[in-house]
Order: sequence, then structure tokens, then C-alpha cells
Amino acid sequence: MPDKASFNRQDRHFLYFALAVIAALIAVAGINYYHAQSGPGAQVVTYSQFIDRLEAGDVRTVRLNGNDMEIVLQDGALLRSYAPDDPQLIADLRAADIAIVARPAPAPAPSMGSTLLSLLPMLLILGVLIFFFTRRPGAGSQASNLGKSKARLLDPLEGRVTFADVAGVDEARDSLAEIVDFLREPETFGRLGGRIPRGVLLVGPPGSGKTLLARAVAGEAGVPFYSISGSDFVEMFVGIGASRVRDLFAKAKASAPCIVFMDEIDAVGRHRGAGLGQGNDEREQTLNQILVEMDGFDATEGVILIAATNRPDVLDPALVRPGRFDREVVVDHPDVTGRQAILEVHARKTPLEPDVDLSAIARGTPGFSGADLMNLVNESALLAVRRGKSAVGALELEDAKDKVLMGDERRSHIMTEAEKRLAAYRESGRALVACKLPSADPVHRVTIIPRGRNMGGALTQLPEIEERTLTARRLTTQLAILMAGRAAEELVFGRAGITTGTADDIENATQLARTMVARYGMSEALGPIAYEEREDEVFLGHSLAKGKTLSEVDAGLVTAETRKLVEAALAEARTCLVENREALERLSHALIAAETLSSSEIAEIVDGDSRVATLPLRPSGRLGA
Repeated sequence: MPDKASFNRQDRHFLYFALAVIAALIAVAGINYYHAQSGPGAQVVTYSQFIDRLEAGDVRTVRLNGNDMEIVLQDGALLRSYAPDDPQLIADLRAADIAIVARPAPAPAPSMGSTLLSLLPMLLILGVLIFFFTRRPGAGSQASNLGKSKARLLDPLEGRVTFADVAGVDEARDSLAEIVDFLREPETFGRLGGRIPRGVLLVGPPGSGKTLLARAVAGEAGVPFYSISGSDFVEMFVGIGASRVRDLFAKAKASAPCIVFMDEIDAVGRHRGAGLGQGNDEREQTLNQILVEMDGFDATEGVILIAATNRPDVLDPALVRPGRFDREVVVDHPDVTGRQAILEVHARKTPLEPDVDLSAIARGTPGFSGADLMNLVNESALLAVRRGKSAVGALELEDAKDKVLMGDERRSHIMTEAEKRLAAYRESGRALVACKLPSADPVHRVTIIPRGRNMGGALTQLPEIEERTLTARRLTTQLAILMAGRAAEELVFGRAGITTGTADDIENATQLARTMVARYGMSEALGPIAYEEREDEVFLGHSLAKGKTLSEVDAGLVTAETRKLVEAALAEARTCLVENREALERLSHALIAAETLSSSEIAEIVDGDSRVATLPLRPSGRLGA
């Protein structure tokens, strides 16, 4: 509020000044016009009266200005008159020995309108200035606003977020709980000489909940929360970013205890001197000011700086050293338990049907961030509304998961019978190999309904246990499942029947096999050596030089070993399909009829149940004409 009042005062002062200038200009124009019209003080007489004075000998001097005539009498009095074009006038004046002063005719006196018109350019300039300075009520002067911080102050009691609203990041939440305790009771930590961290750096991928965690800290402590993005400091004018940093920390100290949250700090916190930037550019001046302000923190002031980034590797070492950002908190994607907890948090305001199993949804969404799960619950609620339901069911959650993963159903795309048959054999081959290989995750669902950019269907597996460390056998099983679609096409349609439908699977299999060889050291020929090249982007805080770590010989060996792994996976998938050819036929016919098969239906068909005709149709797919 003080800034807004200050801006309003500046607006009023400027308006008063502009109005005073306009009034002065108009007054000067009026005075000039009056003098031009009235001229010097004199008595106006007729031409006949002038002749009478001339004959009486009262005239001493005559000044002729065109047809205007000024007469100076012997006693010094001044008269004015109009002289007609009388050729005898000069002769009479000379005969009377009158002094004659002749001047050319003066320019016509300007009118009031022409006088004001001459002032129009200046009036227009003043009008434009008034418009730009007052077009936004309370915005104030742009020049005085440049150095002000753009941080938003959030009321801790309005829209309050607490740790109860945060799930799936228990370790990060526990680490930040100390910050809350300090803000509540700062004297407790200083009793034994302890010092609370001046800054906390939240590191994690996009959507993992870094901003939500920072707001929860402020909500738990009940203190003001200043939120700003790193890009808000950067302007085209040198020194503006540093000025905004000073203003932000001044406000924070005045509101202490409080929390300052700086999102995307890598926008101003990158390595100084990196890339082609100069040592005195605006970003580096802003970073230098942040470093100075953080050094100026007093442990008893109660100002905590929390910053978030998904690129900690590009930050300047001086920024993340102890004494500035003392603590780094990793906010990673949640595991299966965390995903279930996040789903339960987001489902509080969404009525669910009794048969909904959130644990199954959590197991089927590996790699989902908190933002992805929030979007999943929201999409399921929208689907339930469109379907006229009063609660969200398991089908809506599954469809929402597919929508988040793969996009909307391609309802406008009508598949021909040949396309449906190709897609059914391709997806049946993948599902069958996933069912038969012992190291594979259980199959949850298979479909040939196209979604988003995926035109051939999809296989969904539901891991029973989310493993962070994968064995070589688990990886080769994933390769076999990826290559099973190509193996099914070759087995059923021959080499001439191979299609482009498996292009994505082949690309993913190649990338996985190359990672196994060049990064995980799972090749007997190359041994446990990492051959993968550095892939850091230029201008992100690293050197311009991108080192090449692979020689031509090593690159050839990596390619050969990658090909060997992919071909071995293709052979394993082909062998599995040949041994279970009848199950492949049953599964593909069922997919053509039903378009989508659940885990129980797949198990029954693979085990020998051929009740294809009794499977329910999915009219939502609309694949056939």
C-alpha cells in the first residue's frame, strides 16, 4: 500500500505541474494578443481633426506606418489616426516643416485562434505525457517503478497451504519442518549456538511440488510469503535487477519473520562468465547483489530465502556454498506410496465410487509428478461430468490416465479392417510376450484405440513393486516386449508385411540398448566402461566446448553391441510367439472384437479361454465404420 500511495502522489504532482504550465502558456498568449490589438496608449482622432491640428501648428512629428499615423503634438501628447491615400499629405507636412518618420506597414495583428494554434505542438506533447503517466490508476511513474521489486506478497491466512496439503515428498517435508520451528521459536535454536540455514534450495524436476512446499512452510509458520521469479529481476536497463533485489530484501526485513520464495533461480544464478556473456552484464550484477544481500542476513532477523530450480548443475558455486544456500532439499518424483498419498489429497474434493482403488492407479503411473497426478484427478472428474455420473469411477480414472499419458482418443480416425487387424496382432504380440516372460511386469490392459500421436494402440503394465535398480535380465525383458510387435508382424504377415507401426518401439528399444552398453556397462565386449557422451547444453553454465569422448572405433563397437542386444531381444520375442501361436491368434481376434482388454480377460484368453464373442464391445473407440 505505501508504494501505491507514493505513486498516486507522484501522479498528482505531475498533473499539477502540467496544468500550471498550460495555464501559463495560455496567459502569455492572451497578453500578447491584447498588446497586439491595443498597441501603445494613444488618443484616436479622425483625419479631419488631424488636418485642423496641422493647420493650427500644433503638430511636431508624424510617424507613418503604412496607412496608420502617429502624431506627436508640440506639448508631447500622442495621437493616432488613419491616413487615406492622399498624395497632398506629404506636401502639406513638408510645407509646415513637420518631421516625418516613415516605416513599412506592420503585419496584421494575430487573432486569438492563431495564437493558440502556435502553442498546439507544446500542448500536444504535454497531453501525451499526461496520458502515459495516468492511463493506469495507481500505477505511478514507469521510471520510478523500474527499481521496485515485483514480488507478490501472499497473505498467510488467505488460501493457506499446510503440510497436510503436501504428500509424496516426506523427506523434503521433514527437512523443511525445521524452518517452520525456527520461524515459530527462533530463540530455541540459538540457545546452543545453532544457526538456522539462511537459504534452502529446492531441487527437483518440473511439477514435483517445490512451490507448494515453500507455501506450506509459510502456511505452517503463519508468516508473510513473498513470491518472485528469477526472470522478474532481469530488465534491459543495467542496474535495475540489482535495485529490485535490494528493494525485495528491504521489504522482507521490514516484514520479518517472513519467507522469500524465488522460483527458477537459475534465470539469474548461472555460472558467472559462462557462454558468451560479459563479466559486467545485467544478470551477473543481479547475482552479485543477491550474494551480497544473503551475506547481510542476520540469524536473528527471521528472513528465510527458499529458492527452486530444476537445473542445479548450472548454478554459480558462490550461490550454493554454505552460508548462503546452506541446505539443498531434493524434491523428486514420488514413488508408488507417495503417488497414492498424492491421489488421496487431490481426491478429497472429488467424490469417488466405492470400488475405486487408488493404489492400482498409483502403481500404473510410474514416473508421474505431483502435477501429473493432480491433472489426472481433474480429468477424471471432467469425464464423469460429461458422462452424467455423480461420482468418479475406476473407468474414468483409467481413461484419464490414458489421456494424460497418450492424449485424447482419435475419434475422428476411422480404421479400416486391415489396419485394425495389423494393430491387433502387433499389440497382442507385445501383451503375449509380457505375459509369458517371467521377469516382466503384469499386464494391466491392452488396446488398439488410437490416442494422440499414437495411432496403433498401447500396452499398459502394472508393476507390483517399483524398483529403483534394474537387473540386466529386467532390461532385456523390456527389450523383448518392445520388439514383440515387430516379431508378430513378421510371424503373421512375413517380411513383406512389416509396417511402420513399430517405429516408436524400435526407437525406444535402440535407445534402451545403447544405454545398457554405453552407460550401464552391460556389454561383455566393451566391459564396465561408460562411453556415453556429455550432453550438457551450451549457455547453461558450462563451457562452449563439447568434448567428444568416443573414438570412431569405440563408436563402432557401441553400435555393434547395441545391435546385438536388439536382435537378441527380437529373437527372444519371435521364439515366444512361435511357441504360443494359438494364444496370439485368440488374443488378436479378441482385440478386434473388443478393442480393449483388461488383465483378467487377457489372462483367460492366454490360458485357453476362447470366448471371444462374449467379450463386451467398447463403442467409445469407434474404430470401425
